[in-house]
Amino acid sequence: MAQVVRAALVQATWTGDTESMIAKHEAHARRAAAQGARIIGFQEVFNAPYFCQVQEPEHYRWAEPVPDGPTVRRMQELARETGMVIVVPVFELESEGFYYNTAAVIDADGSYLGKYRKHHIPQVKGFWEKYYFRPGNLGWPVFDTAVGKVGVYICYDRHFPEGWRQLGLGGAQLVYNPSATSRGLSAYLWQLEQPASAVANEYFVAAINRVGQEEYGDNDFYGTSYFVDPRGQFVGEVASDKEEELLVRDLDFDLIKEVRDQWAFYRDRRPDAYGGLVQP
Repeated sequence: MAQVVRAALVQATWTGDTESMIAKHEAHARRAAAQGARIIGFQEVFNAPYFCQVQEPEHYRWAEPVPDGPTVRRMQELARETGMVIVVPVFELESEGFYYNTAAVIDADGSYLGKYRKHHIPQVKGFWEKYYFRPGNLGWPVFDTAVGKVGVYICYDRHFPEGWRQLGLGGAQLVYNPSATSRGLSAYLWQLEQPASAVANEYFVAAINRVGQEEYGDNDFYGTSYFVDPRGQFVGEVASDKEEELLVRDLDFDLIKEVRDQWAFYRDRRPDAYGGLVQP
């Protein structure tokens, strides 16, 4: 029997406050569950605006502990209610002065499986992330969930092939890539990099982008979220570039074995020859 996983993602506009933003995502999750989805992922720092367009200390207020903060606890309740795995990107406060761009992964029974911390932190106009976030220090975990092996790679990470490969070596079948990227900066890369990474590493990728403009800058987040398969082909239509949208797609995980047997990229790796890649 084919191993088909019905998966969902949400690209959302900022509502103006955390409570209504979380409530909106809860509503999307319930709609996805009603359509039979078994896993859902949200966009980068989903419960807040993309405050990294500016460098102001007031925005540390968006941070909270993971997993013991209010948002992750609320998402655990939602996972129990819907029976879905949930990928929850938030601004993490570990301790005073220690902040990370993080995604918690919650299993379908509401149990907290762990977190991924964004490794690569940009510091360019409109994306002043080094002001807020320390680089991730938890490696590239792959979470054994109710739907299979799931990894996370956050936004700017997607430009770096090493993490994609590490997730593949860890057995990932589906990698969520929650993002906040704007129209003028690297839009032409959006439908190039994640499909190429899905091909190179032979798994499914869920690419999620914010949509619309927010009050802290002129970044125009262009949505166009999608699922892509291990052959680099979009699964269904790509989402709107202007409107909020919930995508629900069927992912045939049997395609992973088929592609790995056919293309054999993992067989033909040469880790013995790659030492120079990690030299300073």
